[in-house]
Amino acid sequence: MEPVVVVSEVDEDLTVAEATERYGLLEPGDIALLLARAKAEDVAARVADDVVVLGCDSVLELDGEVHGKPADAAEAVLRWRRMRGRSGVLHTGHWLVDERDGGGATLGATASTTVHFAEISDAEIEAYVATGEPLTVAGAFTIDGLGGAFVTSVEGDHHNVVGLSLPLLRELLADVGIGWFDVVGSMRGRLDCG
Repeated sequence: MEPVVVVSEVDEDLTVAEATERYGLLEPGDIALLLARAKAEDVAARVADDVVVLGCDSVLELDGEVHGKPADAAEAVLRWRRMRGRSGVLHTGHWLVDERDGGGATLGATASTTVHFAEISDAEIEAYVATGEPLTVAGAFTIDGLGGAFVTSVEGDHHNVVGLSLPLLRELLADVGIGWFDVVGSMRGRLDCG
């Protein structure tokens, strides 16, 4: 297997709005899974047959509210002021579409990890947001970048916080008859979960 990154054309806000209108208020983990599925199905419809497509999306749950990528620096600063010294749950939806000959499976699951944030100063928040890093990621933080210094611990799958739950991916691949070591060799040195 040879991994290829294809960016979906999914309108995330519209997708969530339509699902909420149809099904009612969605749980944070369900939003992540909904978006992962929409992305995987969008890409699967646009690429050649004989592929396996994985779509992922993450949201941060803080006090029952769902947070994706901040709209701008001001929103990122406000979010960090709420997050500092507290904990949130990062939900990452994973959706697999098997387009291989004889495949046809479509399945998914959500990994959820509790993230504990450091008590950081306003100056640290301003400096971190000024780097631009928190503007490109769900929850306005990374654990494998500059934001790692502001995460004091995690409860659950560390890989999920990086962006892709490797244990969950292994299980989903097994469900469609693909062994972990069938893909790891081709991904070695190329697996970028950020």
